[in-house]
Amino acid sequence: MSEHNRRLVEKAGIDVEKLLDMLLKAAAAEFTTYYYYTVLRNHAAGMEGETIKEIIEDARLEDRNHFEALVPRIYELGGELPRDIVDFSKMAWCRDAYLPEEPTVENILKVLLEAERCAVGVYTEICKYTFGKDPRTYDLALAILHEEIEHEAWFEELLTGKPSGHFRRTKPGESPFVSKFLR
Repeated sequence: MSEHNRRLVEKAGIDVEKLLDMLLKAAAAEFTTYYYYTVLRNHAAGMEGETIKEIIEDARLEDRNHFEALVPRIYELGGELPRDIVDFSKMAWCRDAYLPEEPTVENILKVLLEAERCAVGVYTEICKYTFGKDPRTYDLALAILHEEIEHEAWFEELLTGKPSGHFRRTKPGESPFVSKFLR
């Protein structure tokens, strides 16, 4: 942890404990989303399901990247991950992207879209809280927000048939905005 960095962030007007709570809840949501997207991807079955598996995989791997990018910032600010995974999953900002009772492609897409809409809200809140006060956290949250907006657009396009203007990645888990935080 950088005491100096933490003091600078506090001096800029950020309640670091509140920010850590936000980051931990976001990280928990990313972690659980990675798990649930694994389940959802495997239940995207049949000819229709095969058409969306790769897109779910892109979002799933990028959500894992979001988790991996958030963790160093949590520790830099003096926080830490809970020692118990159950405690960690319970603190997730968004509700779980559960497998629906009837796992049709349409129902799976509805769950995916709901999860991405929640994530867009999470990172919008973190960006609003850190804007002009904590450039490092703001930059990280903004990068994740860009990817979450694209994920939301993918699933909305698949569900509604309305074009989103967004394209799949060239390779799974590319994270074009977040990758700079993973080096």
